[in-house]
Amino acid sequence: MPVLAGPADERVSVVVITWQRRQEALLAVRRLLALPERPRVVVLDNGSTDGTSAALRAAHPVGSPGADRLDVITLPRNEGAVARNIGVATATTPYVAFCDDDTWWEPGSLRLAADVLDADGRVAVLTATILVEPGGIDDPINVELRESPVRGAPDLPGPALGSFLAGASVVRRDAFCEVGGFSARLWLGGEEELMAADLAAAGWELCHVPDMVVHHQASVLRESHRRRRDGIRNTLWFTWLRRPVPVALRRTRFLLRTVPRDRVSALAVLDAVRGAGWVLRERRVLPEHAEARFRALEDAQESSTARRYVS
Repeated sequence: MPVLAGPADERVSVVVITWQRRQEALLAVRRLLALPERPRVVVLDNGSTDGTSAALRAAHPVGSPGADRLDVITLPRNEGAVARNIGVATATTPYVAFCDDDTWWEPGSLRLAADVLDADGRVAVLTATILVEPGGIDDPINVELRESPVRGAPDLPGPALGSFLAGASVVRRDAFCEVGGFSARLWLGGEEELMAADLAAAGWELCHVPDMVVHHQASVLRESHRRRRDGIRNTLWFTWLRRPVPVALRRTRFLLRTVPRDRVSALAVLDAVRGAGWVLRERRVLPEHAEARFRALEDAQESSTARRYVS
């Protein structure tokens, strides 16, 4: 996987978050540095204890091909998705692609994203098609992205979306910073929904561009119960923070009826209830144009096979 020669596309950087996945991080960075766009790659090591940061620096020493395009930032603790905020603050490009340590961008997709964002200043986020590896199989979420029922502004570069998938998206840096990035309260797990709502409330558009492609080979090194617990909690918090009371009550009932009836789900609900105080203090109902996007998604979300809280 040699580093490709040619001019770098200075419009887009890639921010990667990683934790305790040294081998996956090494492979992800190698793939990113080999892209024809030659993006600057900012890796946020979320306090790994497996030598991830040292291994990345050893694999790309100063003076080696591609090393000038790589920044490795070692955080003292696991900041979850909030580490991406630090990556965006570090980036100097107008657009920032996100990448997890078990995903990688198809050559040419970052240039396409930059071209699309250059051409349409209304758009804050572009989400790619996701291919599951090995095999390059369509992720089930792709159908929902292509057939999104959300109504956006006319003549958008692709289907309008209500939310996005961070590991498969490119953001406009100014829009990201305008809404404050990802919430530190939510940490990790469905954190995109709150940010997407705030972008929509501020008048920004989110789109799916099918010709942009991300590959995903899910790591076996994951805390699946923790991710489910945080995901359920964050969905409840988002619902209580931004949706009108009747909708919030209906969505809460639906979630409680459909999540697995086990200890993980019970703890997730308890976590959400414990945060009710700050949620009520910070509650800000979406304006009608943004709320309409989420109402349009409800039927698709309730029948989705790609959106299930399992672990």
